[in-house]
Amino acid sequence: DVQLVESGGGSVQAGGSLRLSCEISLYIYSSYCMGWFRQAPGKERAAVAAHYTGTATTYVADSVKGRFTISQDSSSKSVTLEMTKLKPEDTAMYYCMAARSFGSWLRQTGEIHWGQGTQVTVS
Repeated sequence: DVQLVESGGGSVQAGGSLRLSCEISLYIYSSYCMGWFRQAPGKERAAVAAHYTGTATTYVADSVKGRFTISQDSSSKSVTLEMTKLKPEDTAMYYCMAARSFGSWLRQTGEIHWGQGTQVTVS
C-alpha cells in the first residue's frame, strides 16, 4: 500500500518559518500530485498547496499565497512546503496527501493517500 512519511512542523512565533516535507515510501505509480491540507480545531479541512510535476500544475491557497512555497522533486514522490511569515491563524494539523491527478487531489476523491499529519503551532 502507498505510504506517506511526513516530517517537519512544530511551534514557532508569529513571523517565523517552518518547513514540511512528505515522501512516498511505497508507491504504485511513477508520479503523483502531492500537497498539503490543514485542519484547525472546529474547522473543515482545507487545501493549502499542491504540485504535480507531471502536468506542471501548482496550486497555492489564497490564504497563504506569497508566504508559502511548494516544490516537488523530479521523481514526483516527495514534496516540500516552505512556510514563511507564519501567522497564528496558520495553526493547524497539516496533512500530506498524494493523488493520481490534481483534480483528484483538490476534490479529495478517487485513489488518494494521506499522511499521519504533523502539527504546526504559531503563537
